[in-house]
Amino acid sequence: MELSINVTLAGEMDEVIEKVTAALKEQGFGILTRIDVDKTLKTKIDVDFRPYVILGACNPKLAHQALEARPDIGLLLPCNVVVEQVKDGECEVKFIDPAQMMGFGDLGQNETLKRVGGEAAGKIRAAADSLS
Repeated sequence: MELSINVTLAGEMDEVIEKVTAALKEQGFGILTRIDVDKTLKTKIDVDFRPYVILGACNPKLAHQALEARPDIGLLLPCNVVVEQVKDGECEVKFIDPAQMMGFGDLGQNETLKRVGGEAAGKIRAAADSLS
């Protein structure tokens, strides 16, 4: 079971993050949060870490449907996307697979969540594919 949809892109962090954000926007997702893990680790515990950013992506229509079906689904929202500088001029992008996420525990027994997860996964896969 793959947890993520992965793409390797040429470019530096800021450039790749812009491309990822634009690709997600085309599929109805906005970025709600951005966590610069490397900067946080340096500030909080004085550890050097490679450039690593977590983006919290949300499609409001799909999020609303999922929350209506099961309010505690908010524990799994937003859909995270990791952008990691793996070497100079190259980033690995990992998009959470919402279909897999909605199959966690007994969530997969809820027809609405299965449908929403599948629709979200299709949109995220389309965003990832547009970057290749």
